[in-house]
Parts: sequence; structure tokens; C-alpha cells
Amino acid sequence: MKVYYSIDDLPVFGKAVVTIGTFDGVHRGHQQILGQLKQEAARIGGETVIVTFHPHPRKVVAQDQPIYLINTIEEKIELLDRMGIDHLVVVPFTAAFSQQSPEDYIETFLVRKFHPHTIIIGYDHRFGQGRKGDYKLLEAFSPKFGYRLLEIPAQVINENTVSSTLIRDAVLKGDVTAANALLGYDFFFEGLVVDGKKLGRELGYPTANLEMENPEKLIPGNGIYVVQVSHDLQVYGGMMSIGVRPTIGITERTVEVNIFEFDKEIYGERLKVYVKKYLREEMKFKDLEELKVKLAGDKKNSLEFLKNS
Repeated sequence: MKVYYSIDDLPVFGKAVVTIGTFDGVHRGHQQILGQLKQEAARIGGETVIVTFHPHPRKVVAQDQPIYLINTIEEKIELLDRMGIDHLVVVPFTAAFSQQSPEDYIETFLVRKFHPHTIIIGYDHRFGQGRKGDYKLLEAFSPKFGYRLLEIPAQVINENTVSSTLIRDAVLKGDVTAANALLGYDFFFEGLVVDGKKLGRELGYPTANLEMENPEKLIPGNGIYVVQVSHDLQVYGGMMSIGVRPTIGITERTVEVNIFEFDKEIYGERLKVYVKKYLREEMKFKDLEELKVKLAGDKKNSLEFLKNS
């Protein structure tokens, strides 16, 4: 997949079949749309082109509302690449871009930049200043500019909206089983390994403390999880704790991963964590010995799950 970050330096696509959206999550609903995109491109001998935006439009037009992303832009690119898309155009979303008229959006953005053979879009897609542009306007302009317009059915659009919301809610609640079912893959994130209190090492369960570099990235709710960890092209089983470590009176929220069968110094390196299953809630124990016993049980349960999954 070729990725472009500027709309001023695009090639002339061959029979471009274009769809537009934020595609946060690249979840099962999105995958249906992408399947339709690929099917249509194959039918006419064309190329698939996805147009997405960065930063997320809500960050620009609704700056007072916090935003949590299922995927960073890097993760989105990785997932779309896996889907076998030909071209991804990451459009810089600015206040000026959001203020162009719907007619200018069609003529100077969509048509002049992408020369679409076919546009696949939802019946309720909105664009341009005040979100006044819609499917009917695109349809009205199609004879003038010579593109075909295909509609994504209402039921698919509604499923997409609900799915993104459900995924965020499920991840925040720790229900990664539900989130992963909606995503069609295991929810994942990356973190930078930083120095910690080294309590896990004293207990016999050394952990990598992870620092999230993108504050907008969605992180699961507090609790203990079964995970897989990718490091240096190898994947290891593990268990993860997210929370405030109440047994030792820490109030700062931390993300810690105990990687099984792993003994390397990795400070300053990045780990990719795939969240497989929620094990239990965060608990306060009467002493470290009781905590140690519980950790042994967590590891046993994690290994059993990983073996059977």
C-alpha cells in the first residue's frame, strides 16, 4: 500500500475507486466497506483509494471535547495495509479545510485531486462548511464530473457508528472480549519502556513499565489482563496490570507488563501489546505475600488461556 501525506503531490490513479472516512478501528463494519471497495475495483480493473484525515476532524471542529482513538494514525496505516488497499491518502485536516463550501470540496478536492472513476460513500455522509454537503449533492454533480457514485447501505453505516462507540466503551470497561469481537482482531497499543519501582522484580514477576506516547490513544480500563507482547520480531505471552497498585499505595496510573520466558534489558525500547482477555479487577491485598500468591494464580490462568486460544 502506498501512503501519501500531501494532496498536492498525488499520482494520477488508474480508474480510482475512492471511499472517504476516519476509519477509526478499521473494525468489522469498516471491513465490509473495504471489501466492497476492493470488489468494485477488481470488477473494473481499477485501484482502491482510501481518503482519511489527520488529525481526527473532531479534534479540529470540537476542540472542547476530549477524544480517544481506537487507532493512532500509524496503527490505522498498518491495519489498512493488511486489508490489501492500493493507496491511502492522509489529508491534513485543518479549520480552513473544514470551511470550504461543499461545491468546492467536490470540484477542487475530490475531482481535481483524485480523478475518481467511482466514489463509494454512505447515504448520510456529510462534508464541507457546516456539513451541508451530502450524498444527493454528490449525485447531482456526478454527470458534470463523470464519476460513478455507489451508496453504502444504511444498515452498514448504522452498524459502523454503533460499533465504534461500542468498541470504545468496551475497551474502557475492560471488556476486551467484546471489543475484539467487534474489531475482528485483538486490540493493541504500543508503549515506551521506562524505569519503574522494580517491585515486580522483588516479587519474582519483573514488569516492563510502559509510557504511552500518544495521549489520545485509547487504553483499557483498570485491571489484570492476558496479553501477547511483540518485541524484536518475537511474540511472547504475558500478563498486564493497569491501575494504581493499591497494595503499595501508589496513586499514579501505570501500565505494567510481565513478559513470560523473557529476560532482556529493554529500557527505552518500544513494545507492542495485544490485549487478549480480562482476568480480574485490580485488588488491594493485606501484604506483598498475598499479592505474590495472587500473581502466581494470574500467571497460571494466563498460560492456560494462551495455550487454548
